[in-house]
Amino acid sequence: MNPWLRQHRAAFVDAWRRLLAAPFNSALSLLAISIALTLPAMGFILLDNLVGIASRSSGTQEISLFMETKASKQDVSAIEKRLKMSGIGKWQLVSKEDAYKRLSVTDSWAKMLASLPENPLPDAFIIEPTEQAPAAMEELAEHLRNWPMVAQVQLDALWIRRLNAFLSFGHLLVALLGAVFAAGLVAVMFNTIRLQIVSHAAEIEVARLIGATSSYIHRPFYYYGALQGAFGGFLALAMVMGGILMLSRPVAELASLYNGRFPLAGPTLQHASLMVFGGALLGWLGARLSVSLSLRNLP
Repeated sequence: MNPWLRQHRAAFVDAWRRLLAAPFNSALSLLAISIALTLPAMGFILLDNLVGIASRSSGTQEISLFMETKASKQDVSAIEKRLKMSGIGKWQLVSKEDAYKRLSVTDSWAKMLASLPENPLPDAFIIEPTEQAPAAMEELAEHLRNWPMVAQVQLDALWIRRLNAFLSFGHLLVALLGAVFAAGLVAVMFNTIRLQIVSHAAEIEVARLIGATSSYIHRPFYYYGALQGAFGGFLALAMVMGGILMLSRPVAELASLYNGRFPLAGPTLQHASLMVFGGALLGWLGARLSVSLSLRNLP
């Protein structure tokens, strides 16, 4: 085996042995690490779910174009051709006849429509633009208003702006929370490795006397920090999945009250990888800082 690989294997085994030598202390450290990773990860996953729910909500990503009531079939066909040529996205025609039939199913509307001499409803187009940014949708709505025989273009731009502002604020807040907890995780690992160095001071002194290099002494502590961070990430992933599972039923019941269905999505493979490797990286960083400072002050 390559000597470099043999040294890393020995350091990894030594770190694993130290982790199992004090199971209670290791469990407490893993719990602290997992909590530090769970809260921001849960926030990001819930925000991703909120983005998905908002995109599936009717009307939030659509523009309604209403024709003049006196518009003829030729006028409607002309608008259809312009929509096809523009390539702005998906669209659907709701004719005045179809709208009349849908409203006639409701008793209250049926009585009122029956009392009118003719169909008062206009032809309408429901447009789902490809570009869904608020500014782009407002610009498109203003462009559609100038088309011939268009009576009204409806876009709930205020709702879209509020939703995007809320999501941006939420992502920023969770990112700041994640940064704070990441700093706390590094501090926890710093203190854990410092205690490890103090408890193994005699071994470190003997290793120095027989000519061990700094890399040889430092390497087991780096692996120890990375292992604790990775296992903390796995535990945090289990906590997040449990939290999503607990929230799924209440969210489904709440959605049913609004005649909707919003299943919560759990962590993806990308989320899981980020939690595990992020935990390992933060654990390694805390160990590196602790080793650099603690061994410098060790006699």
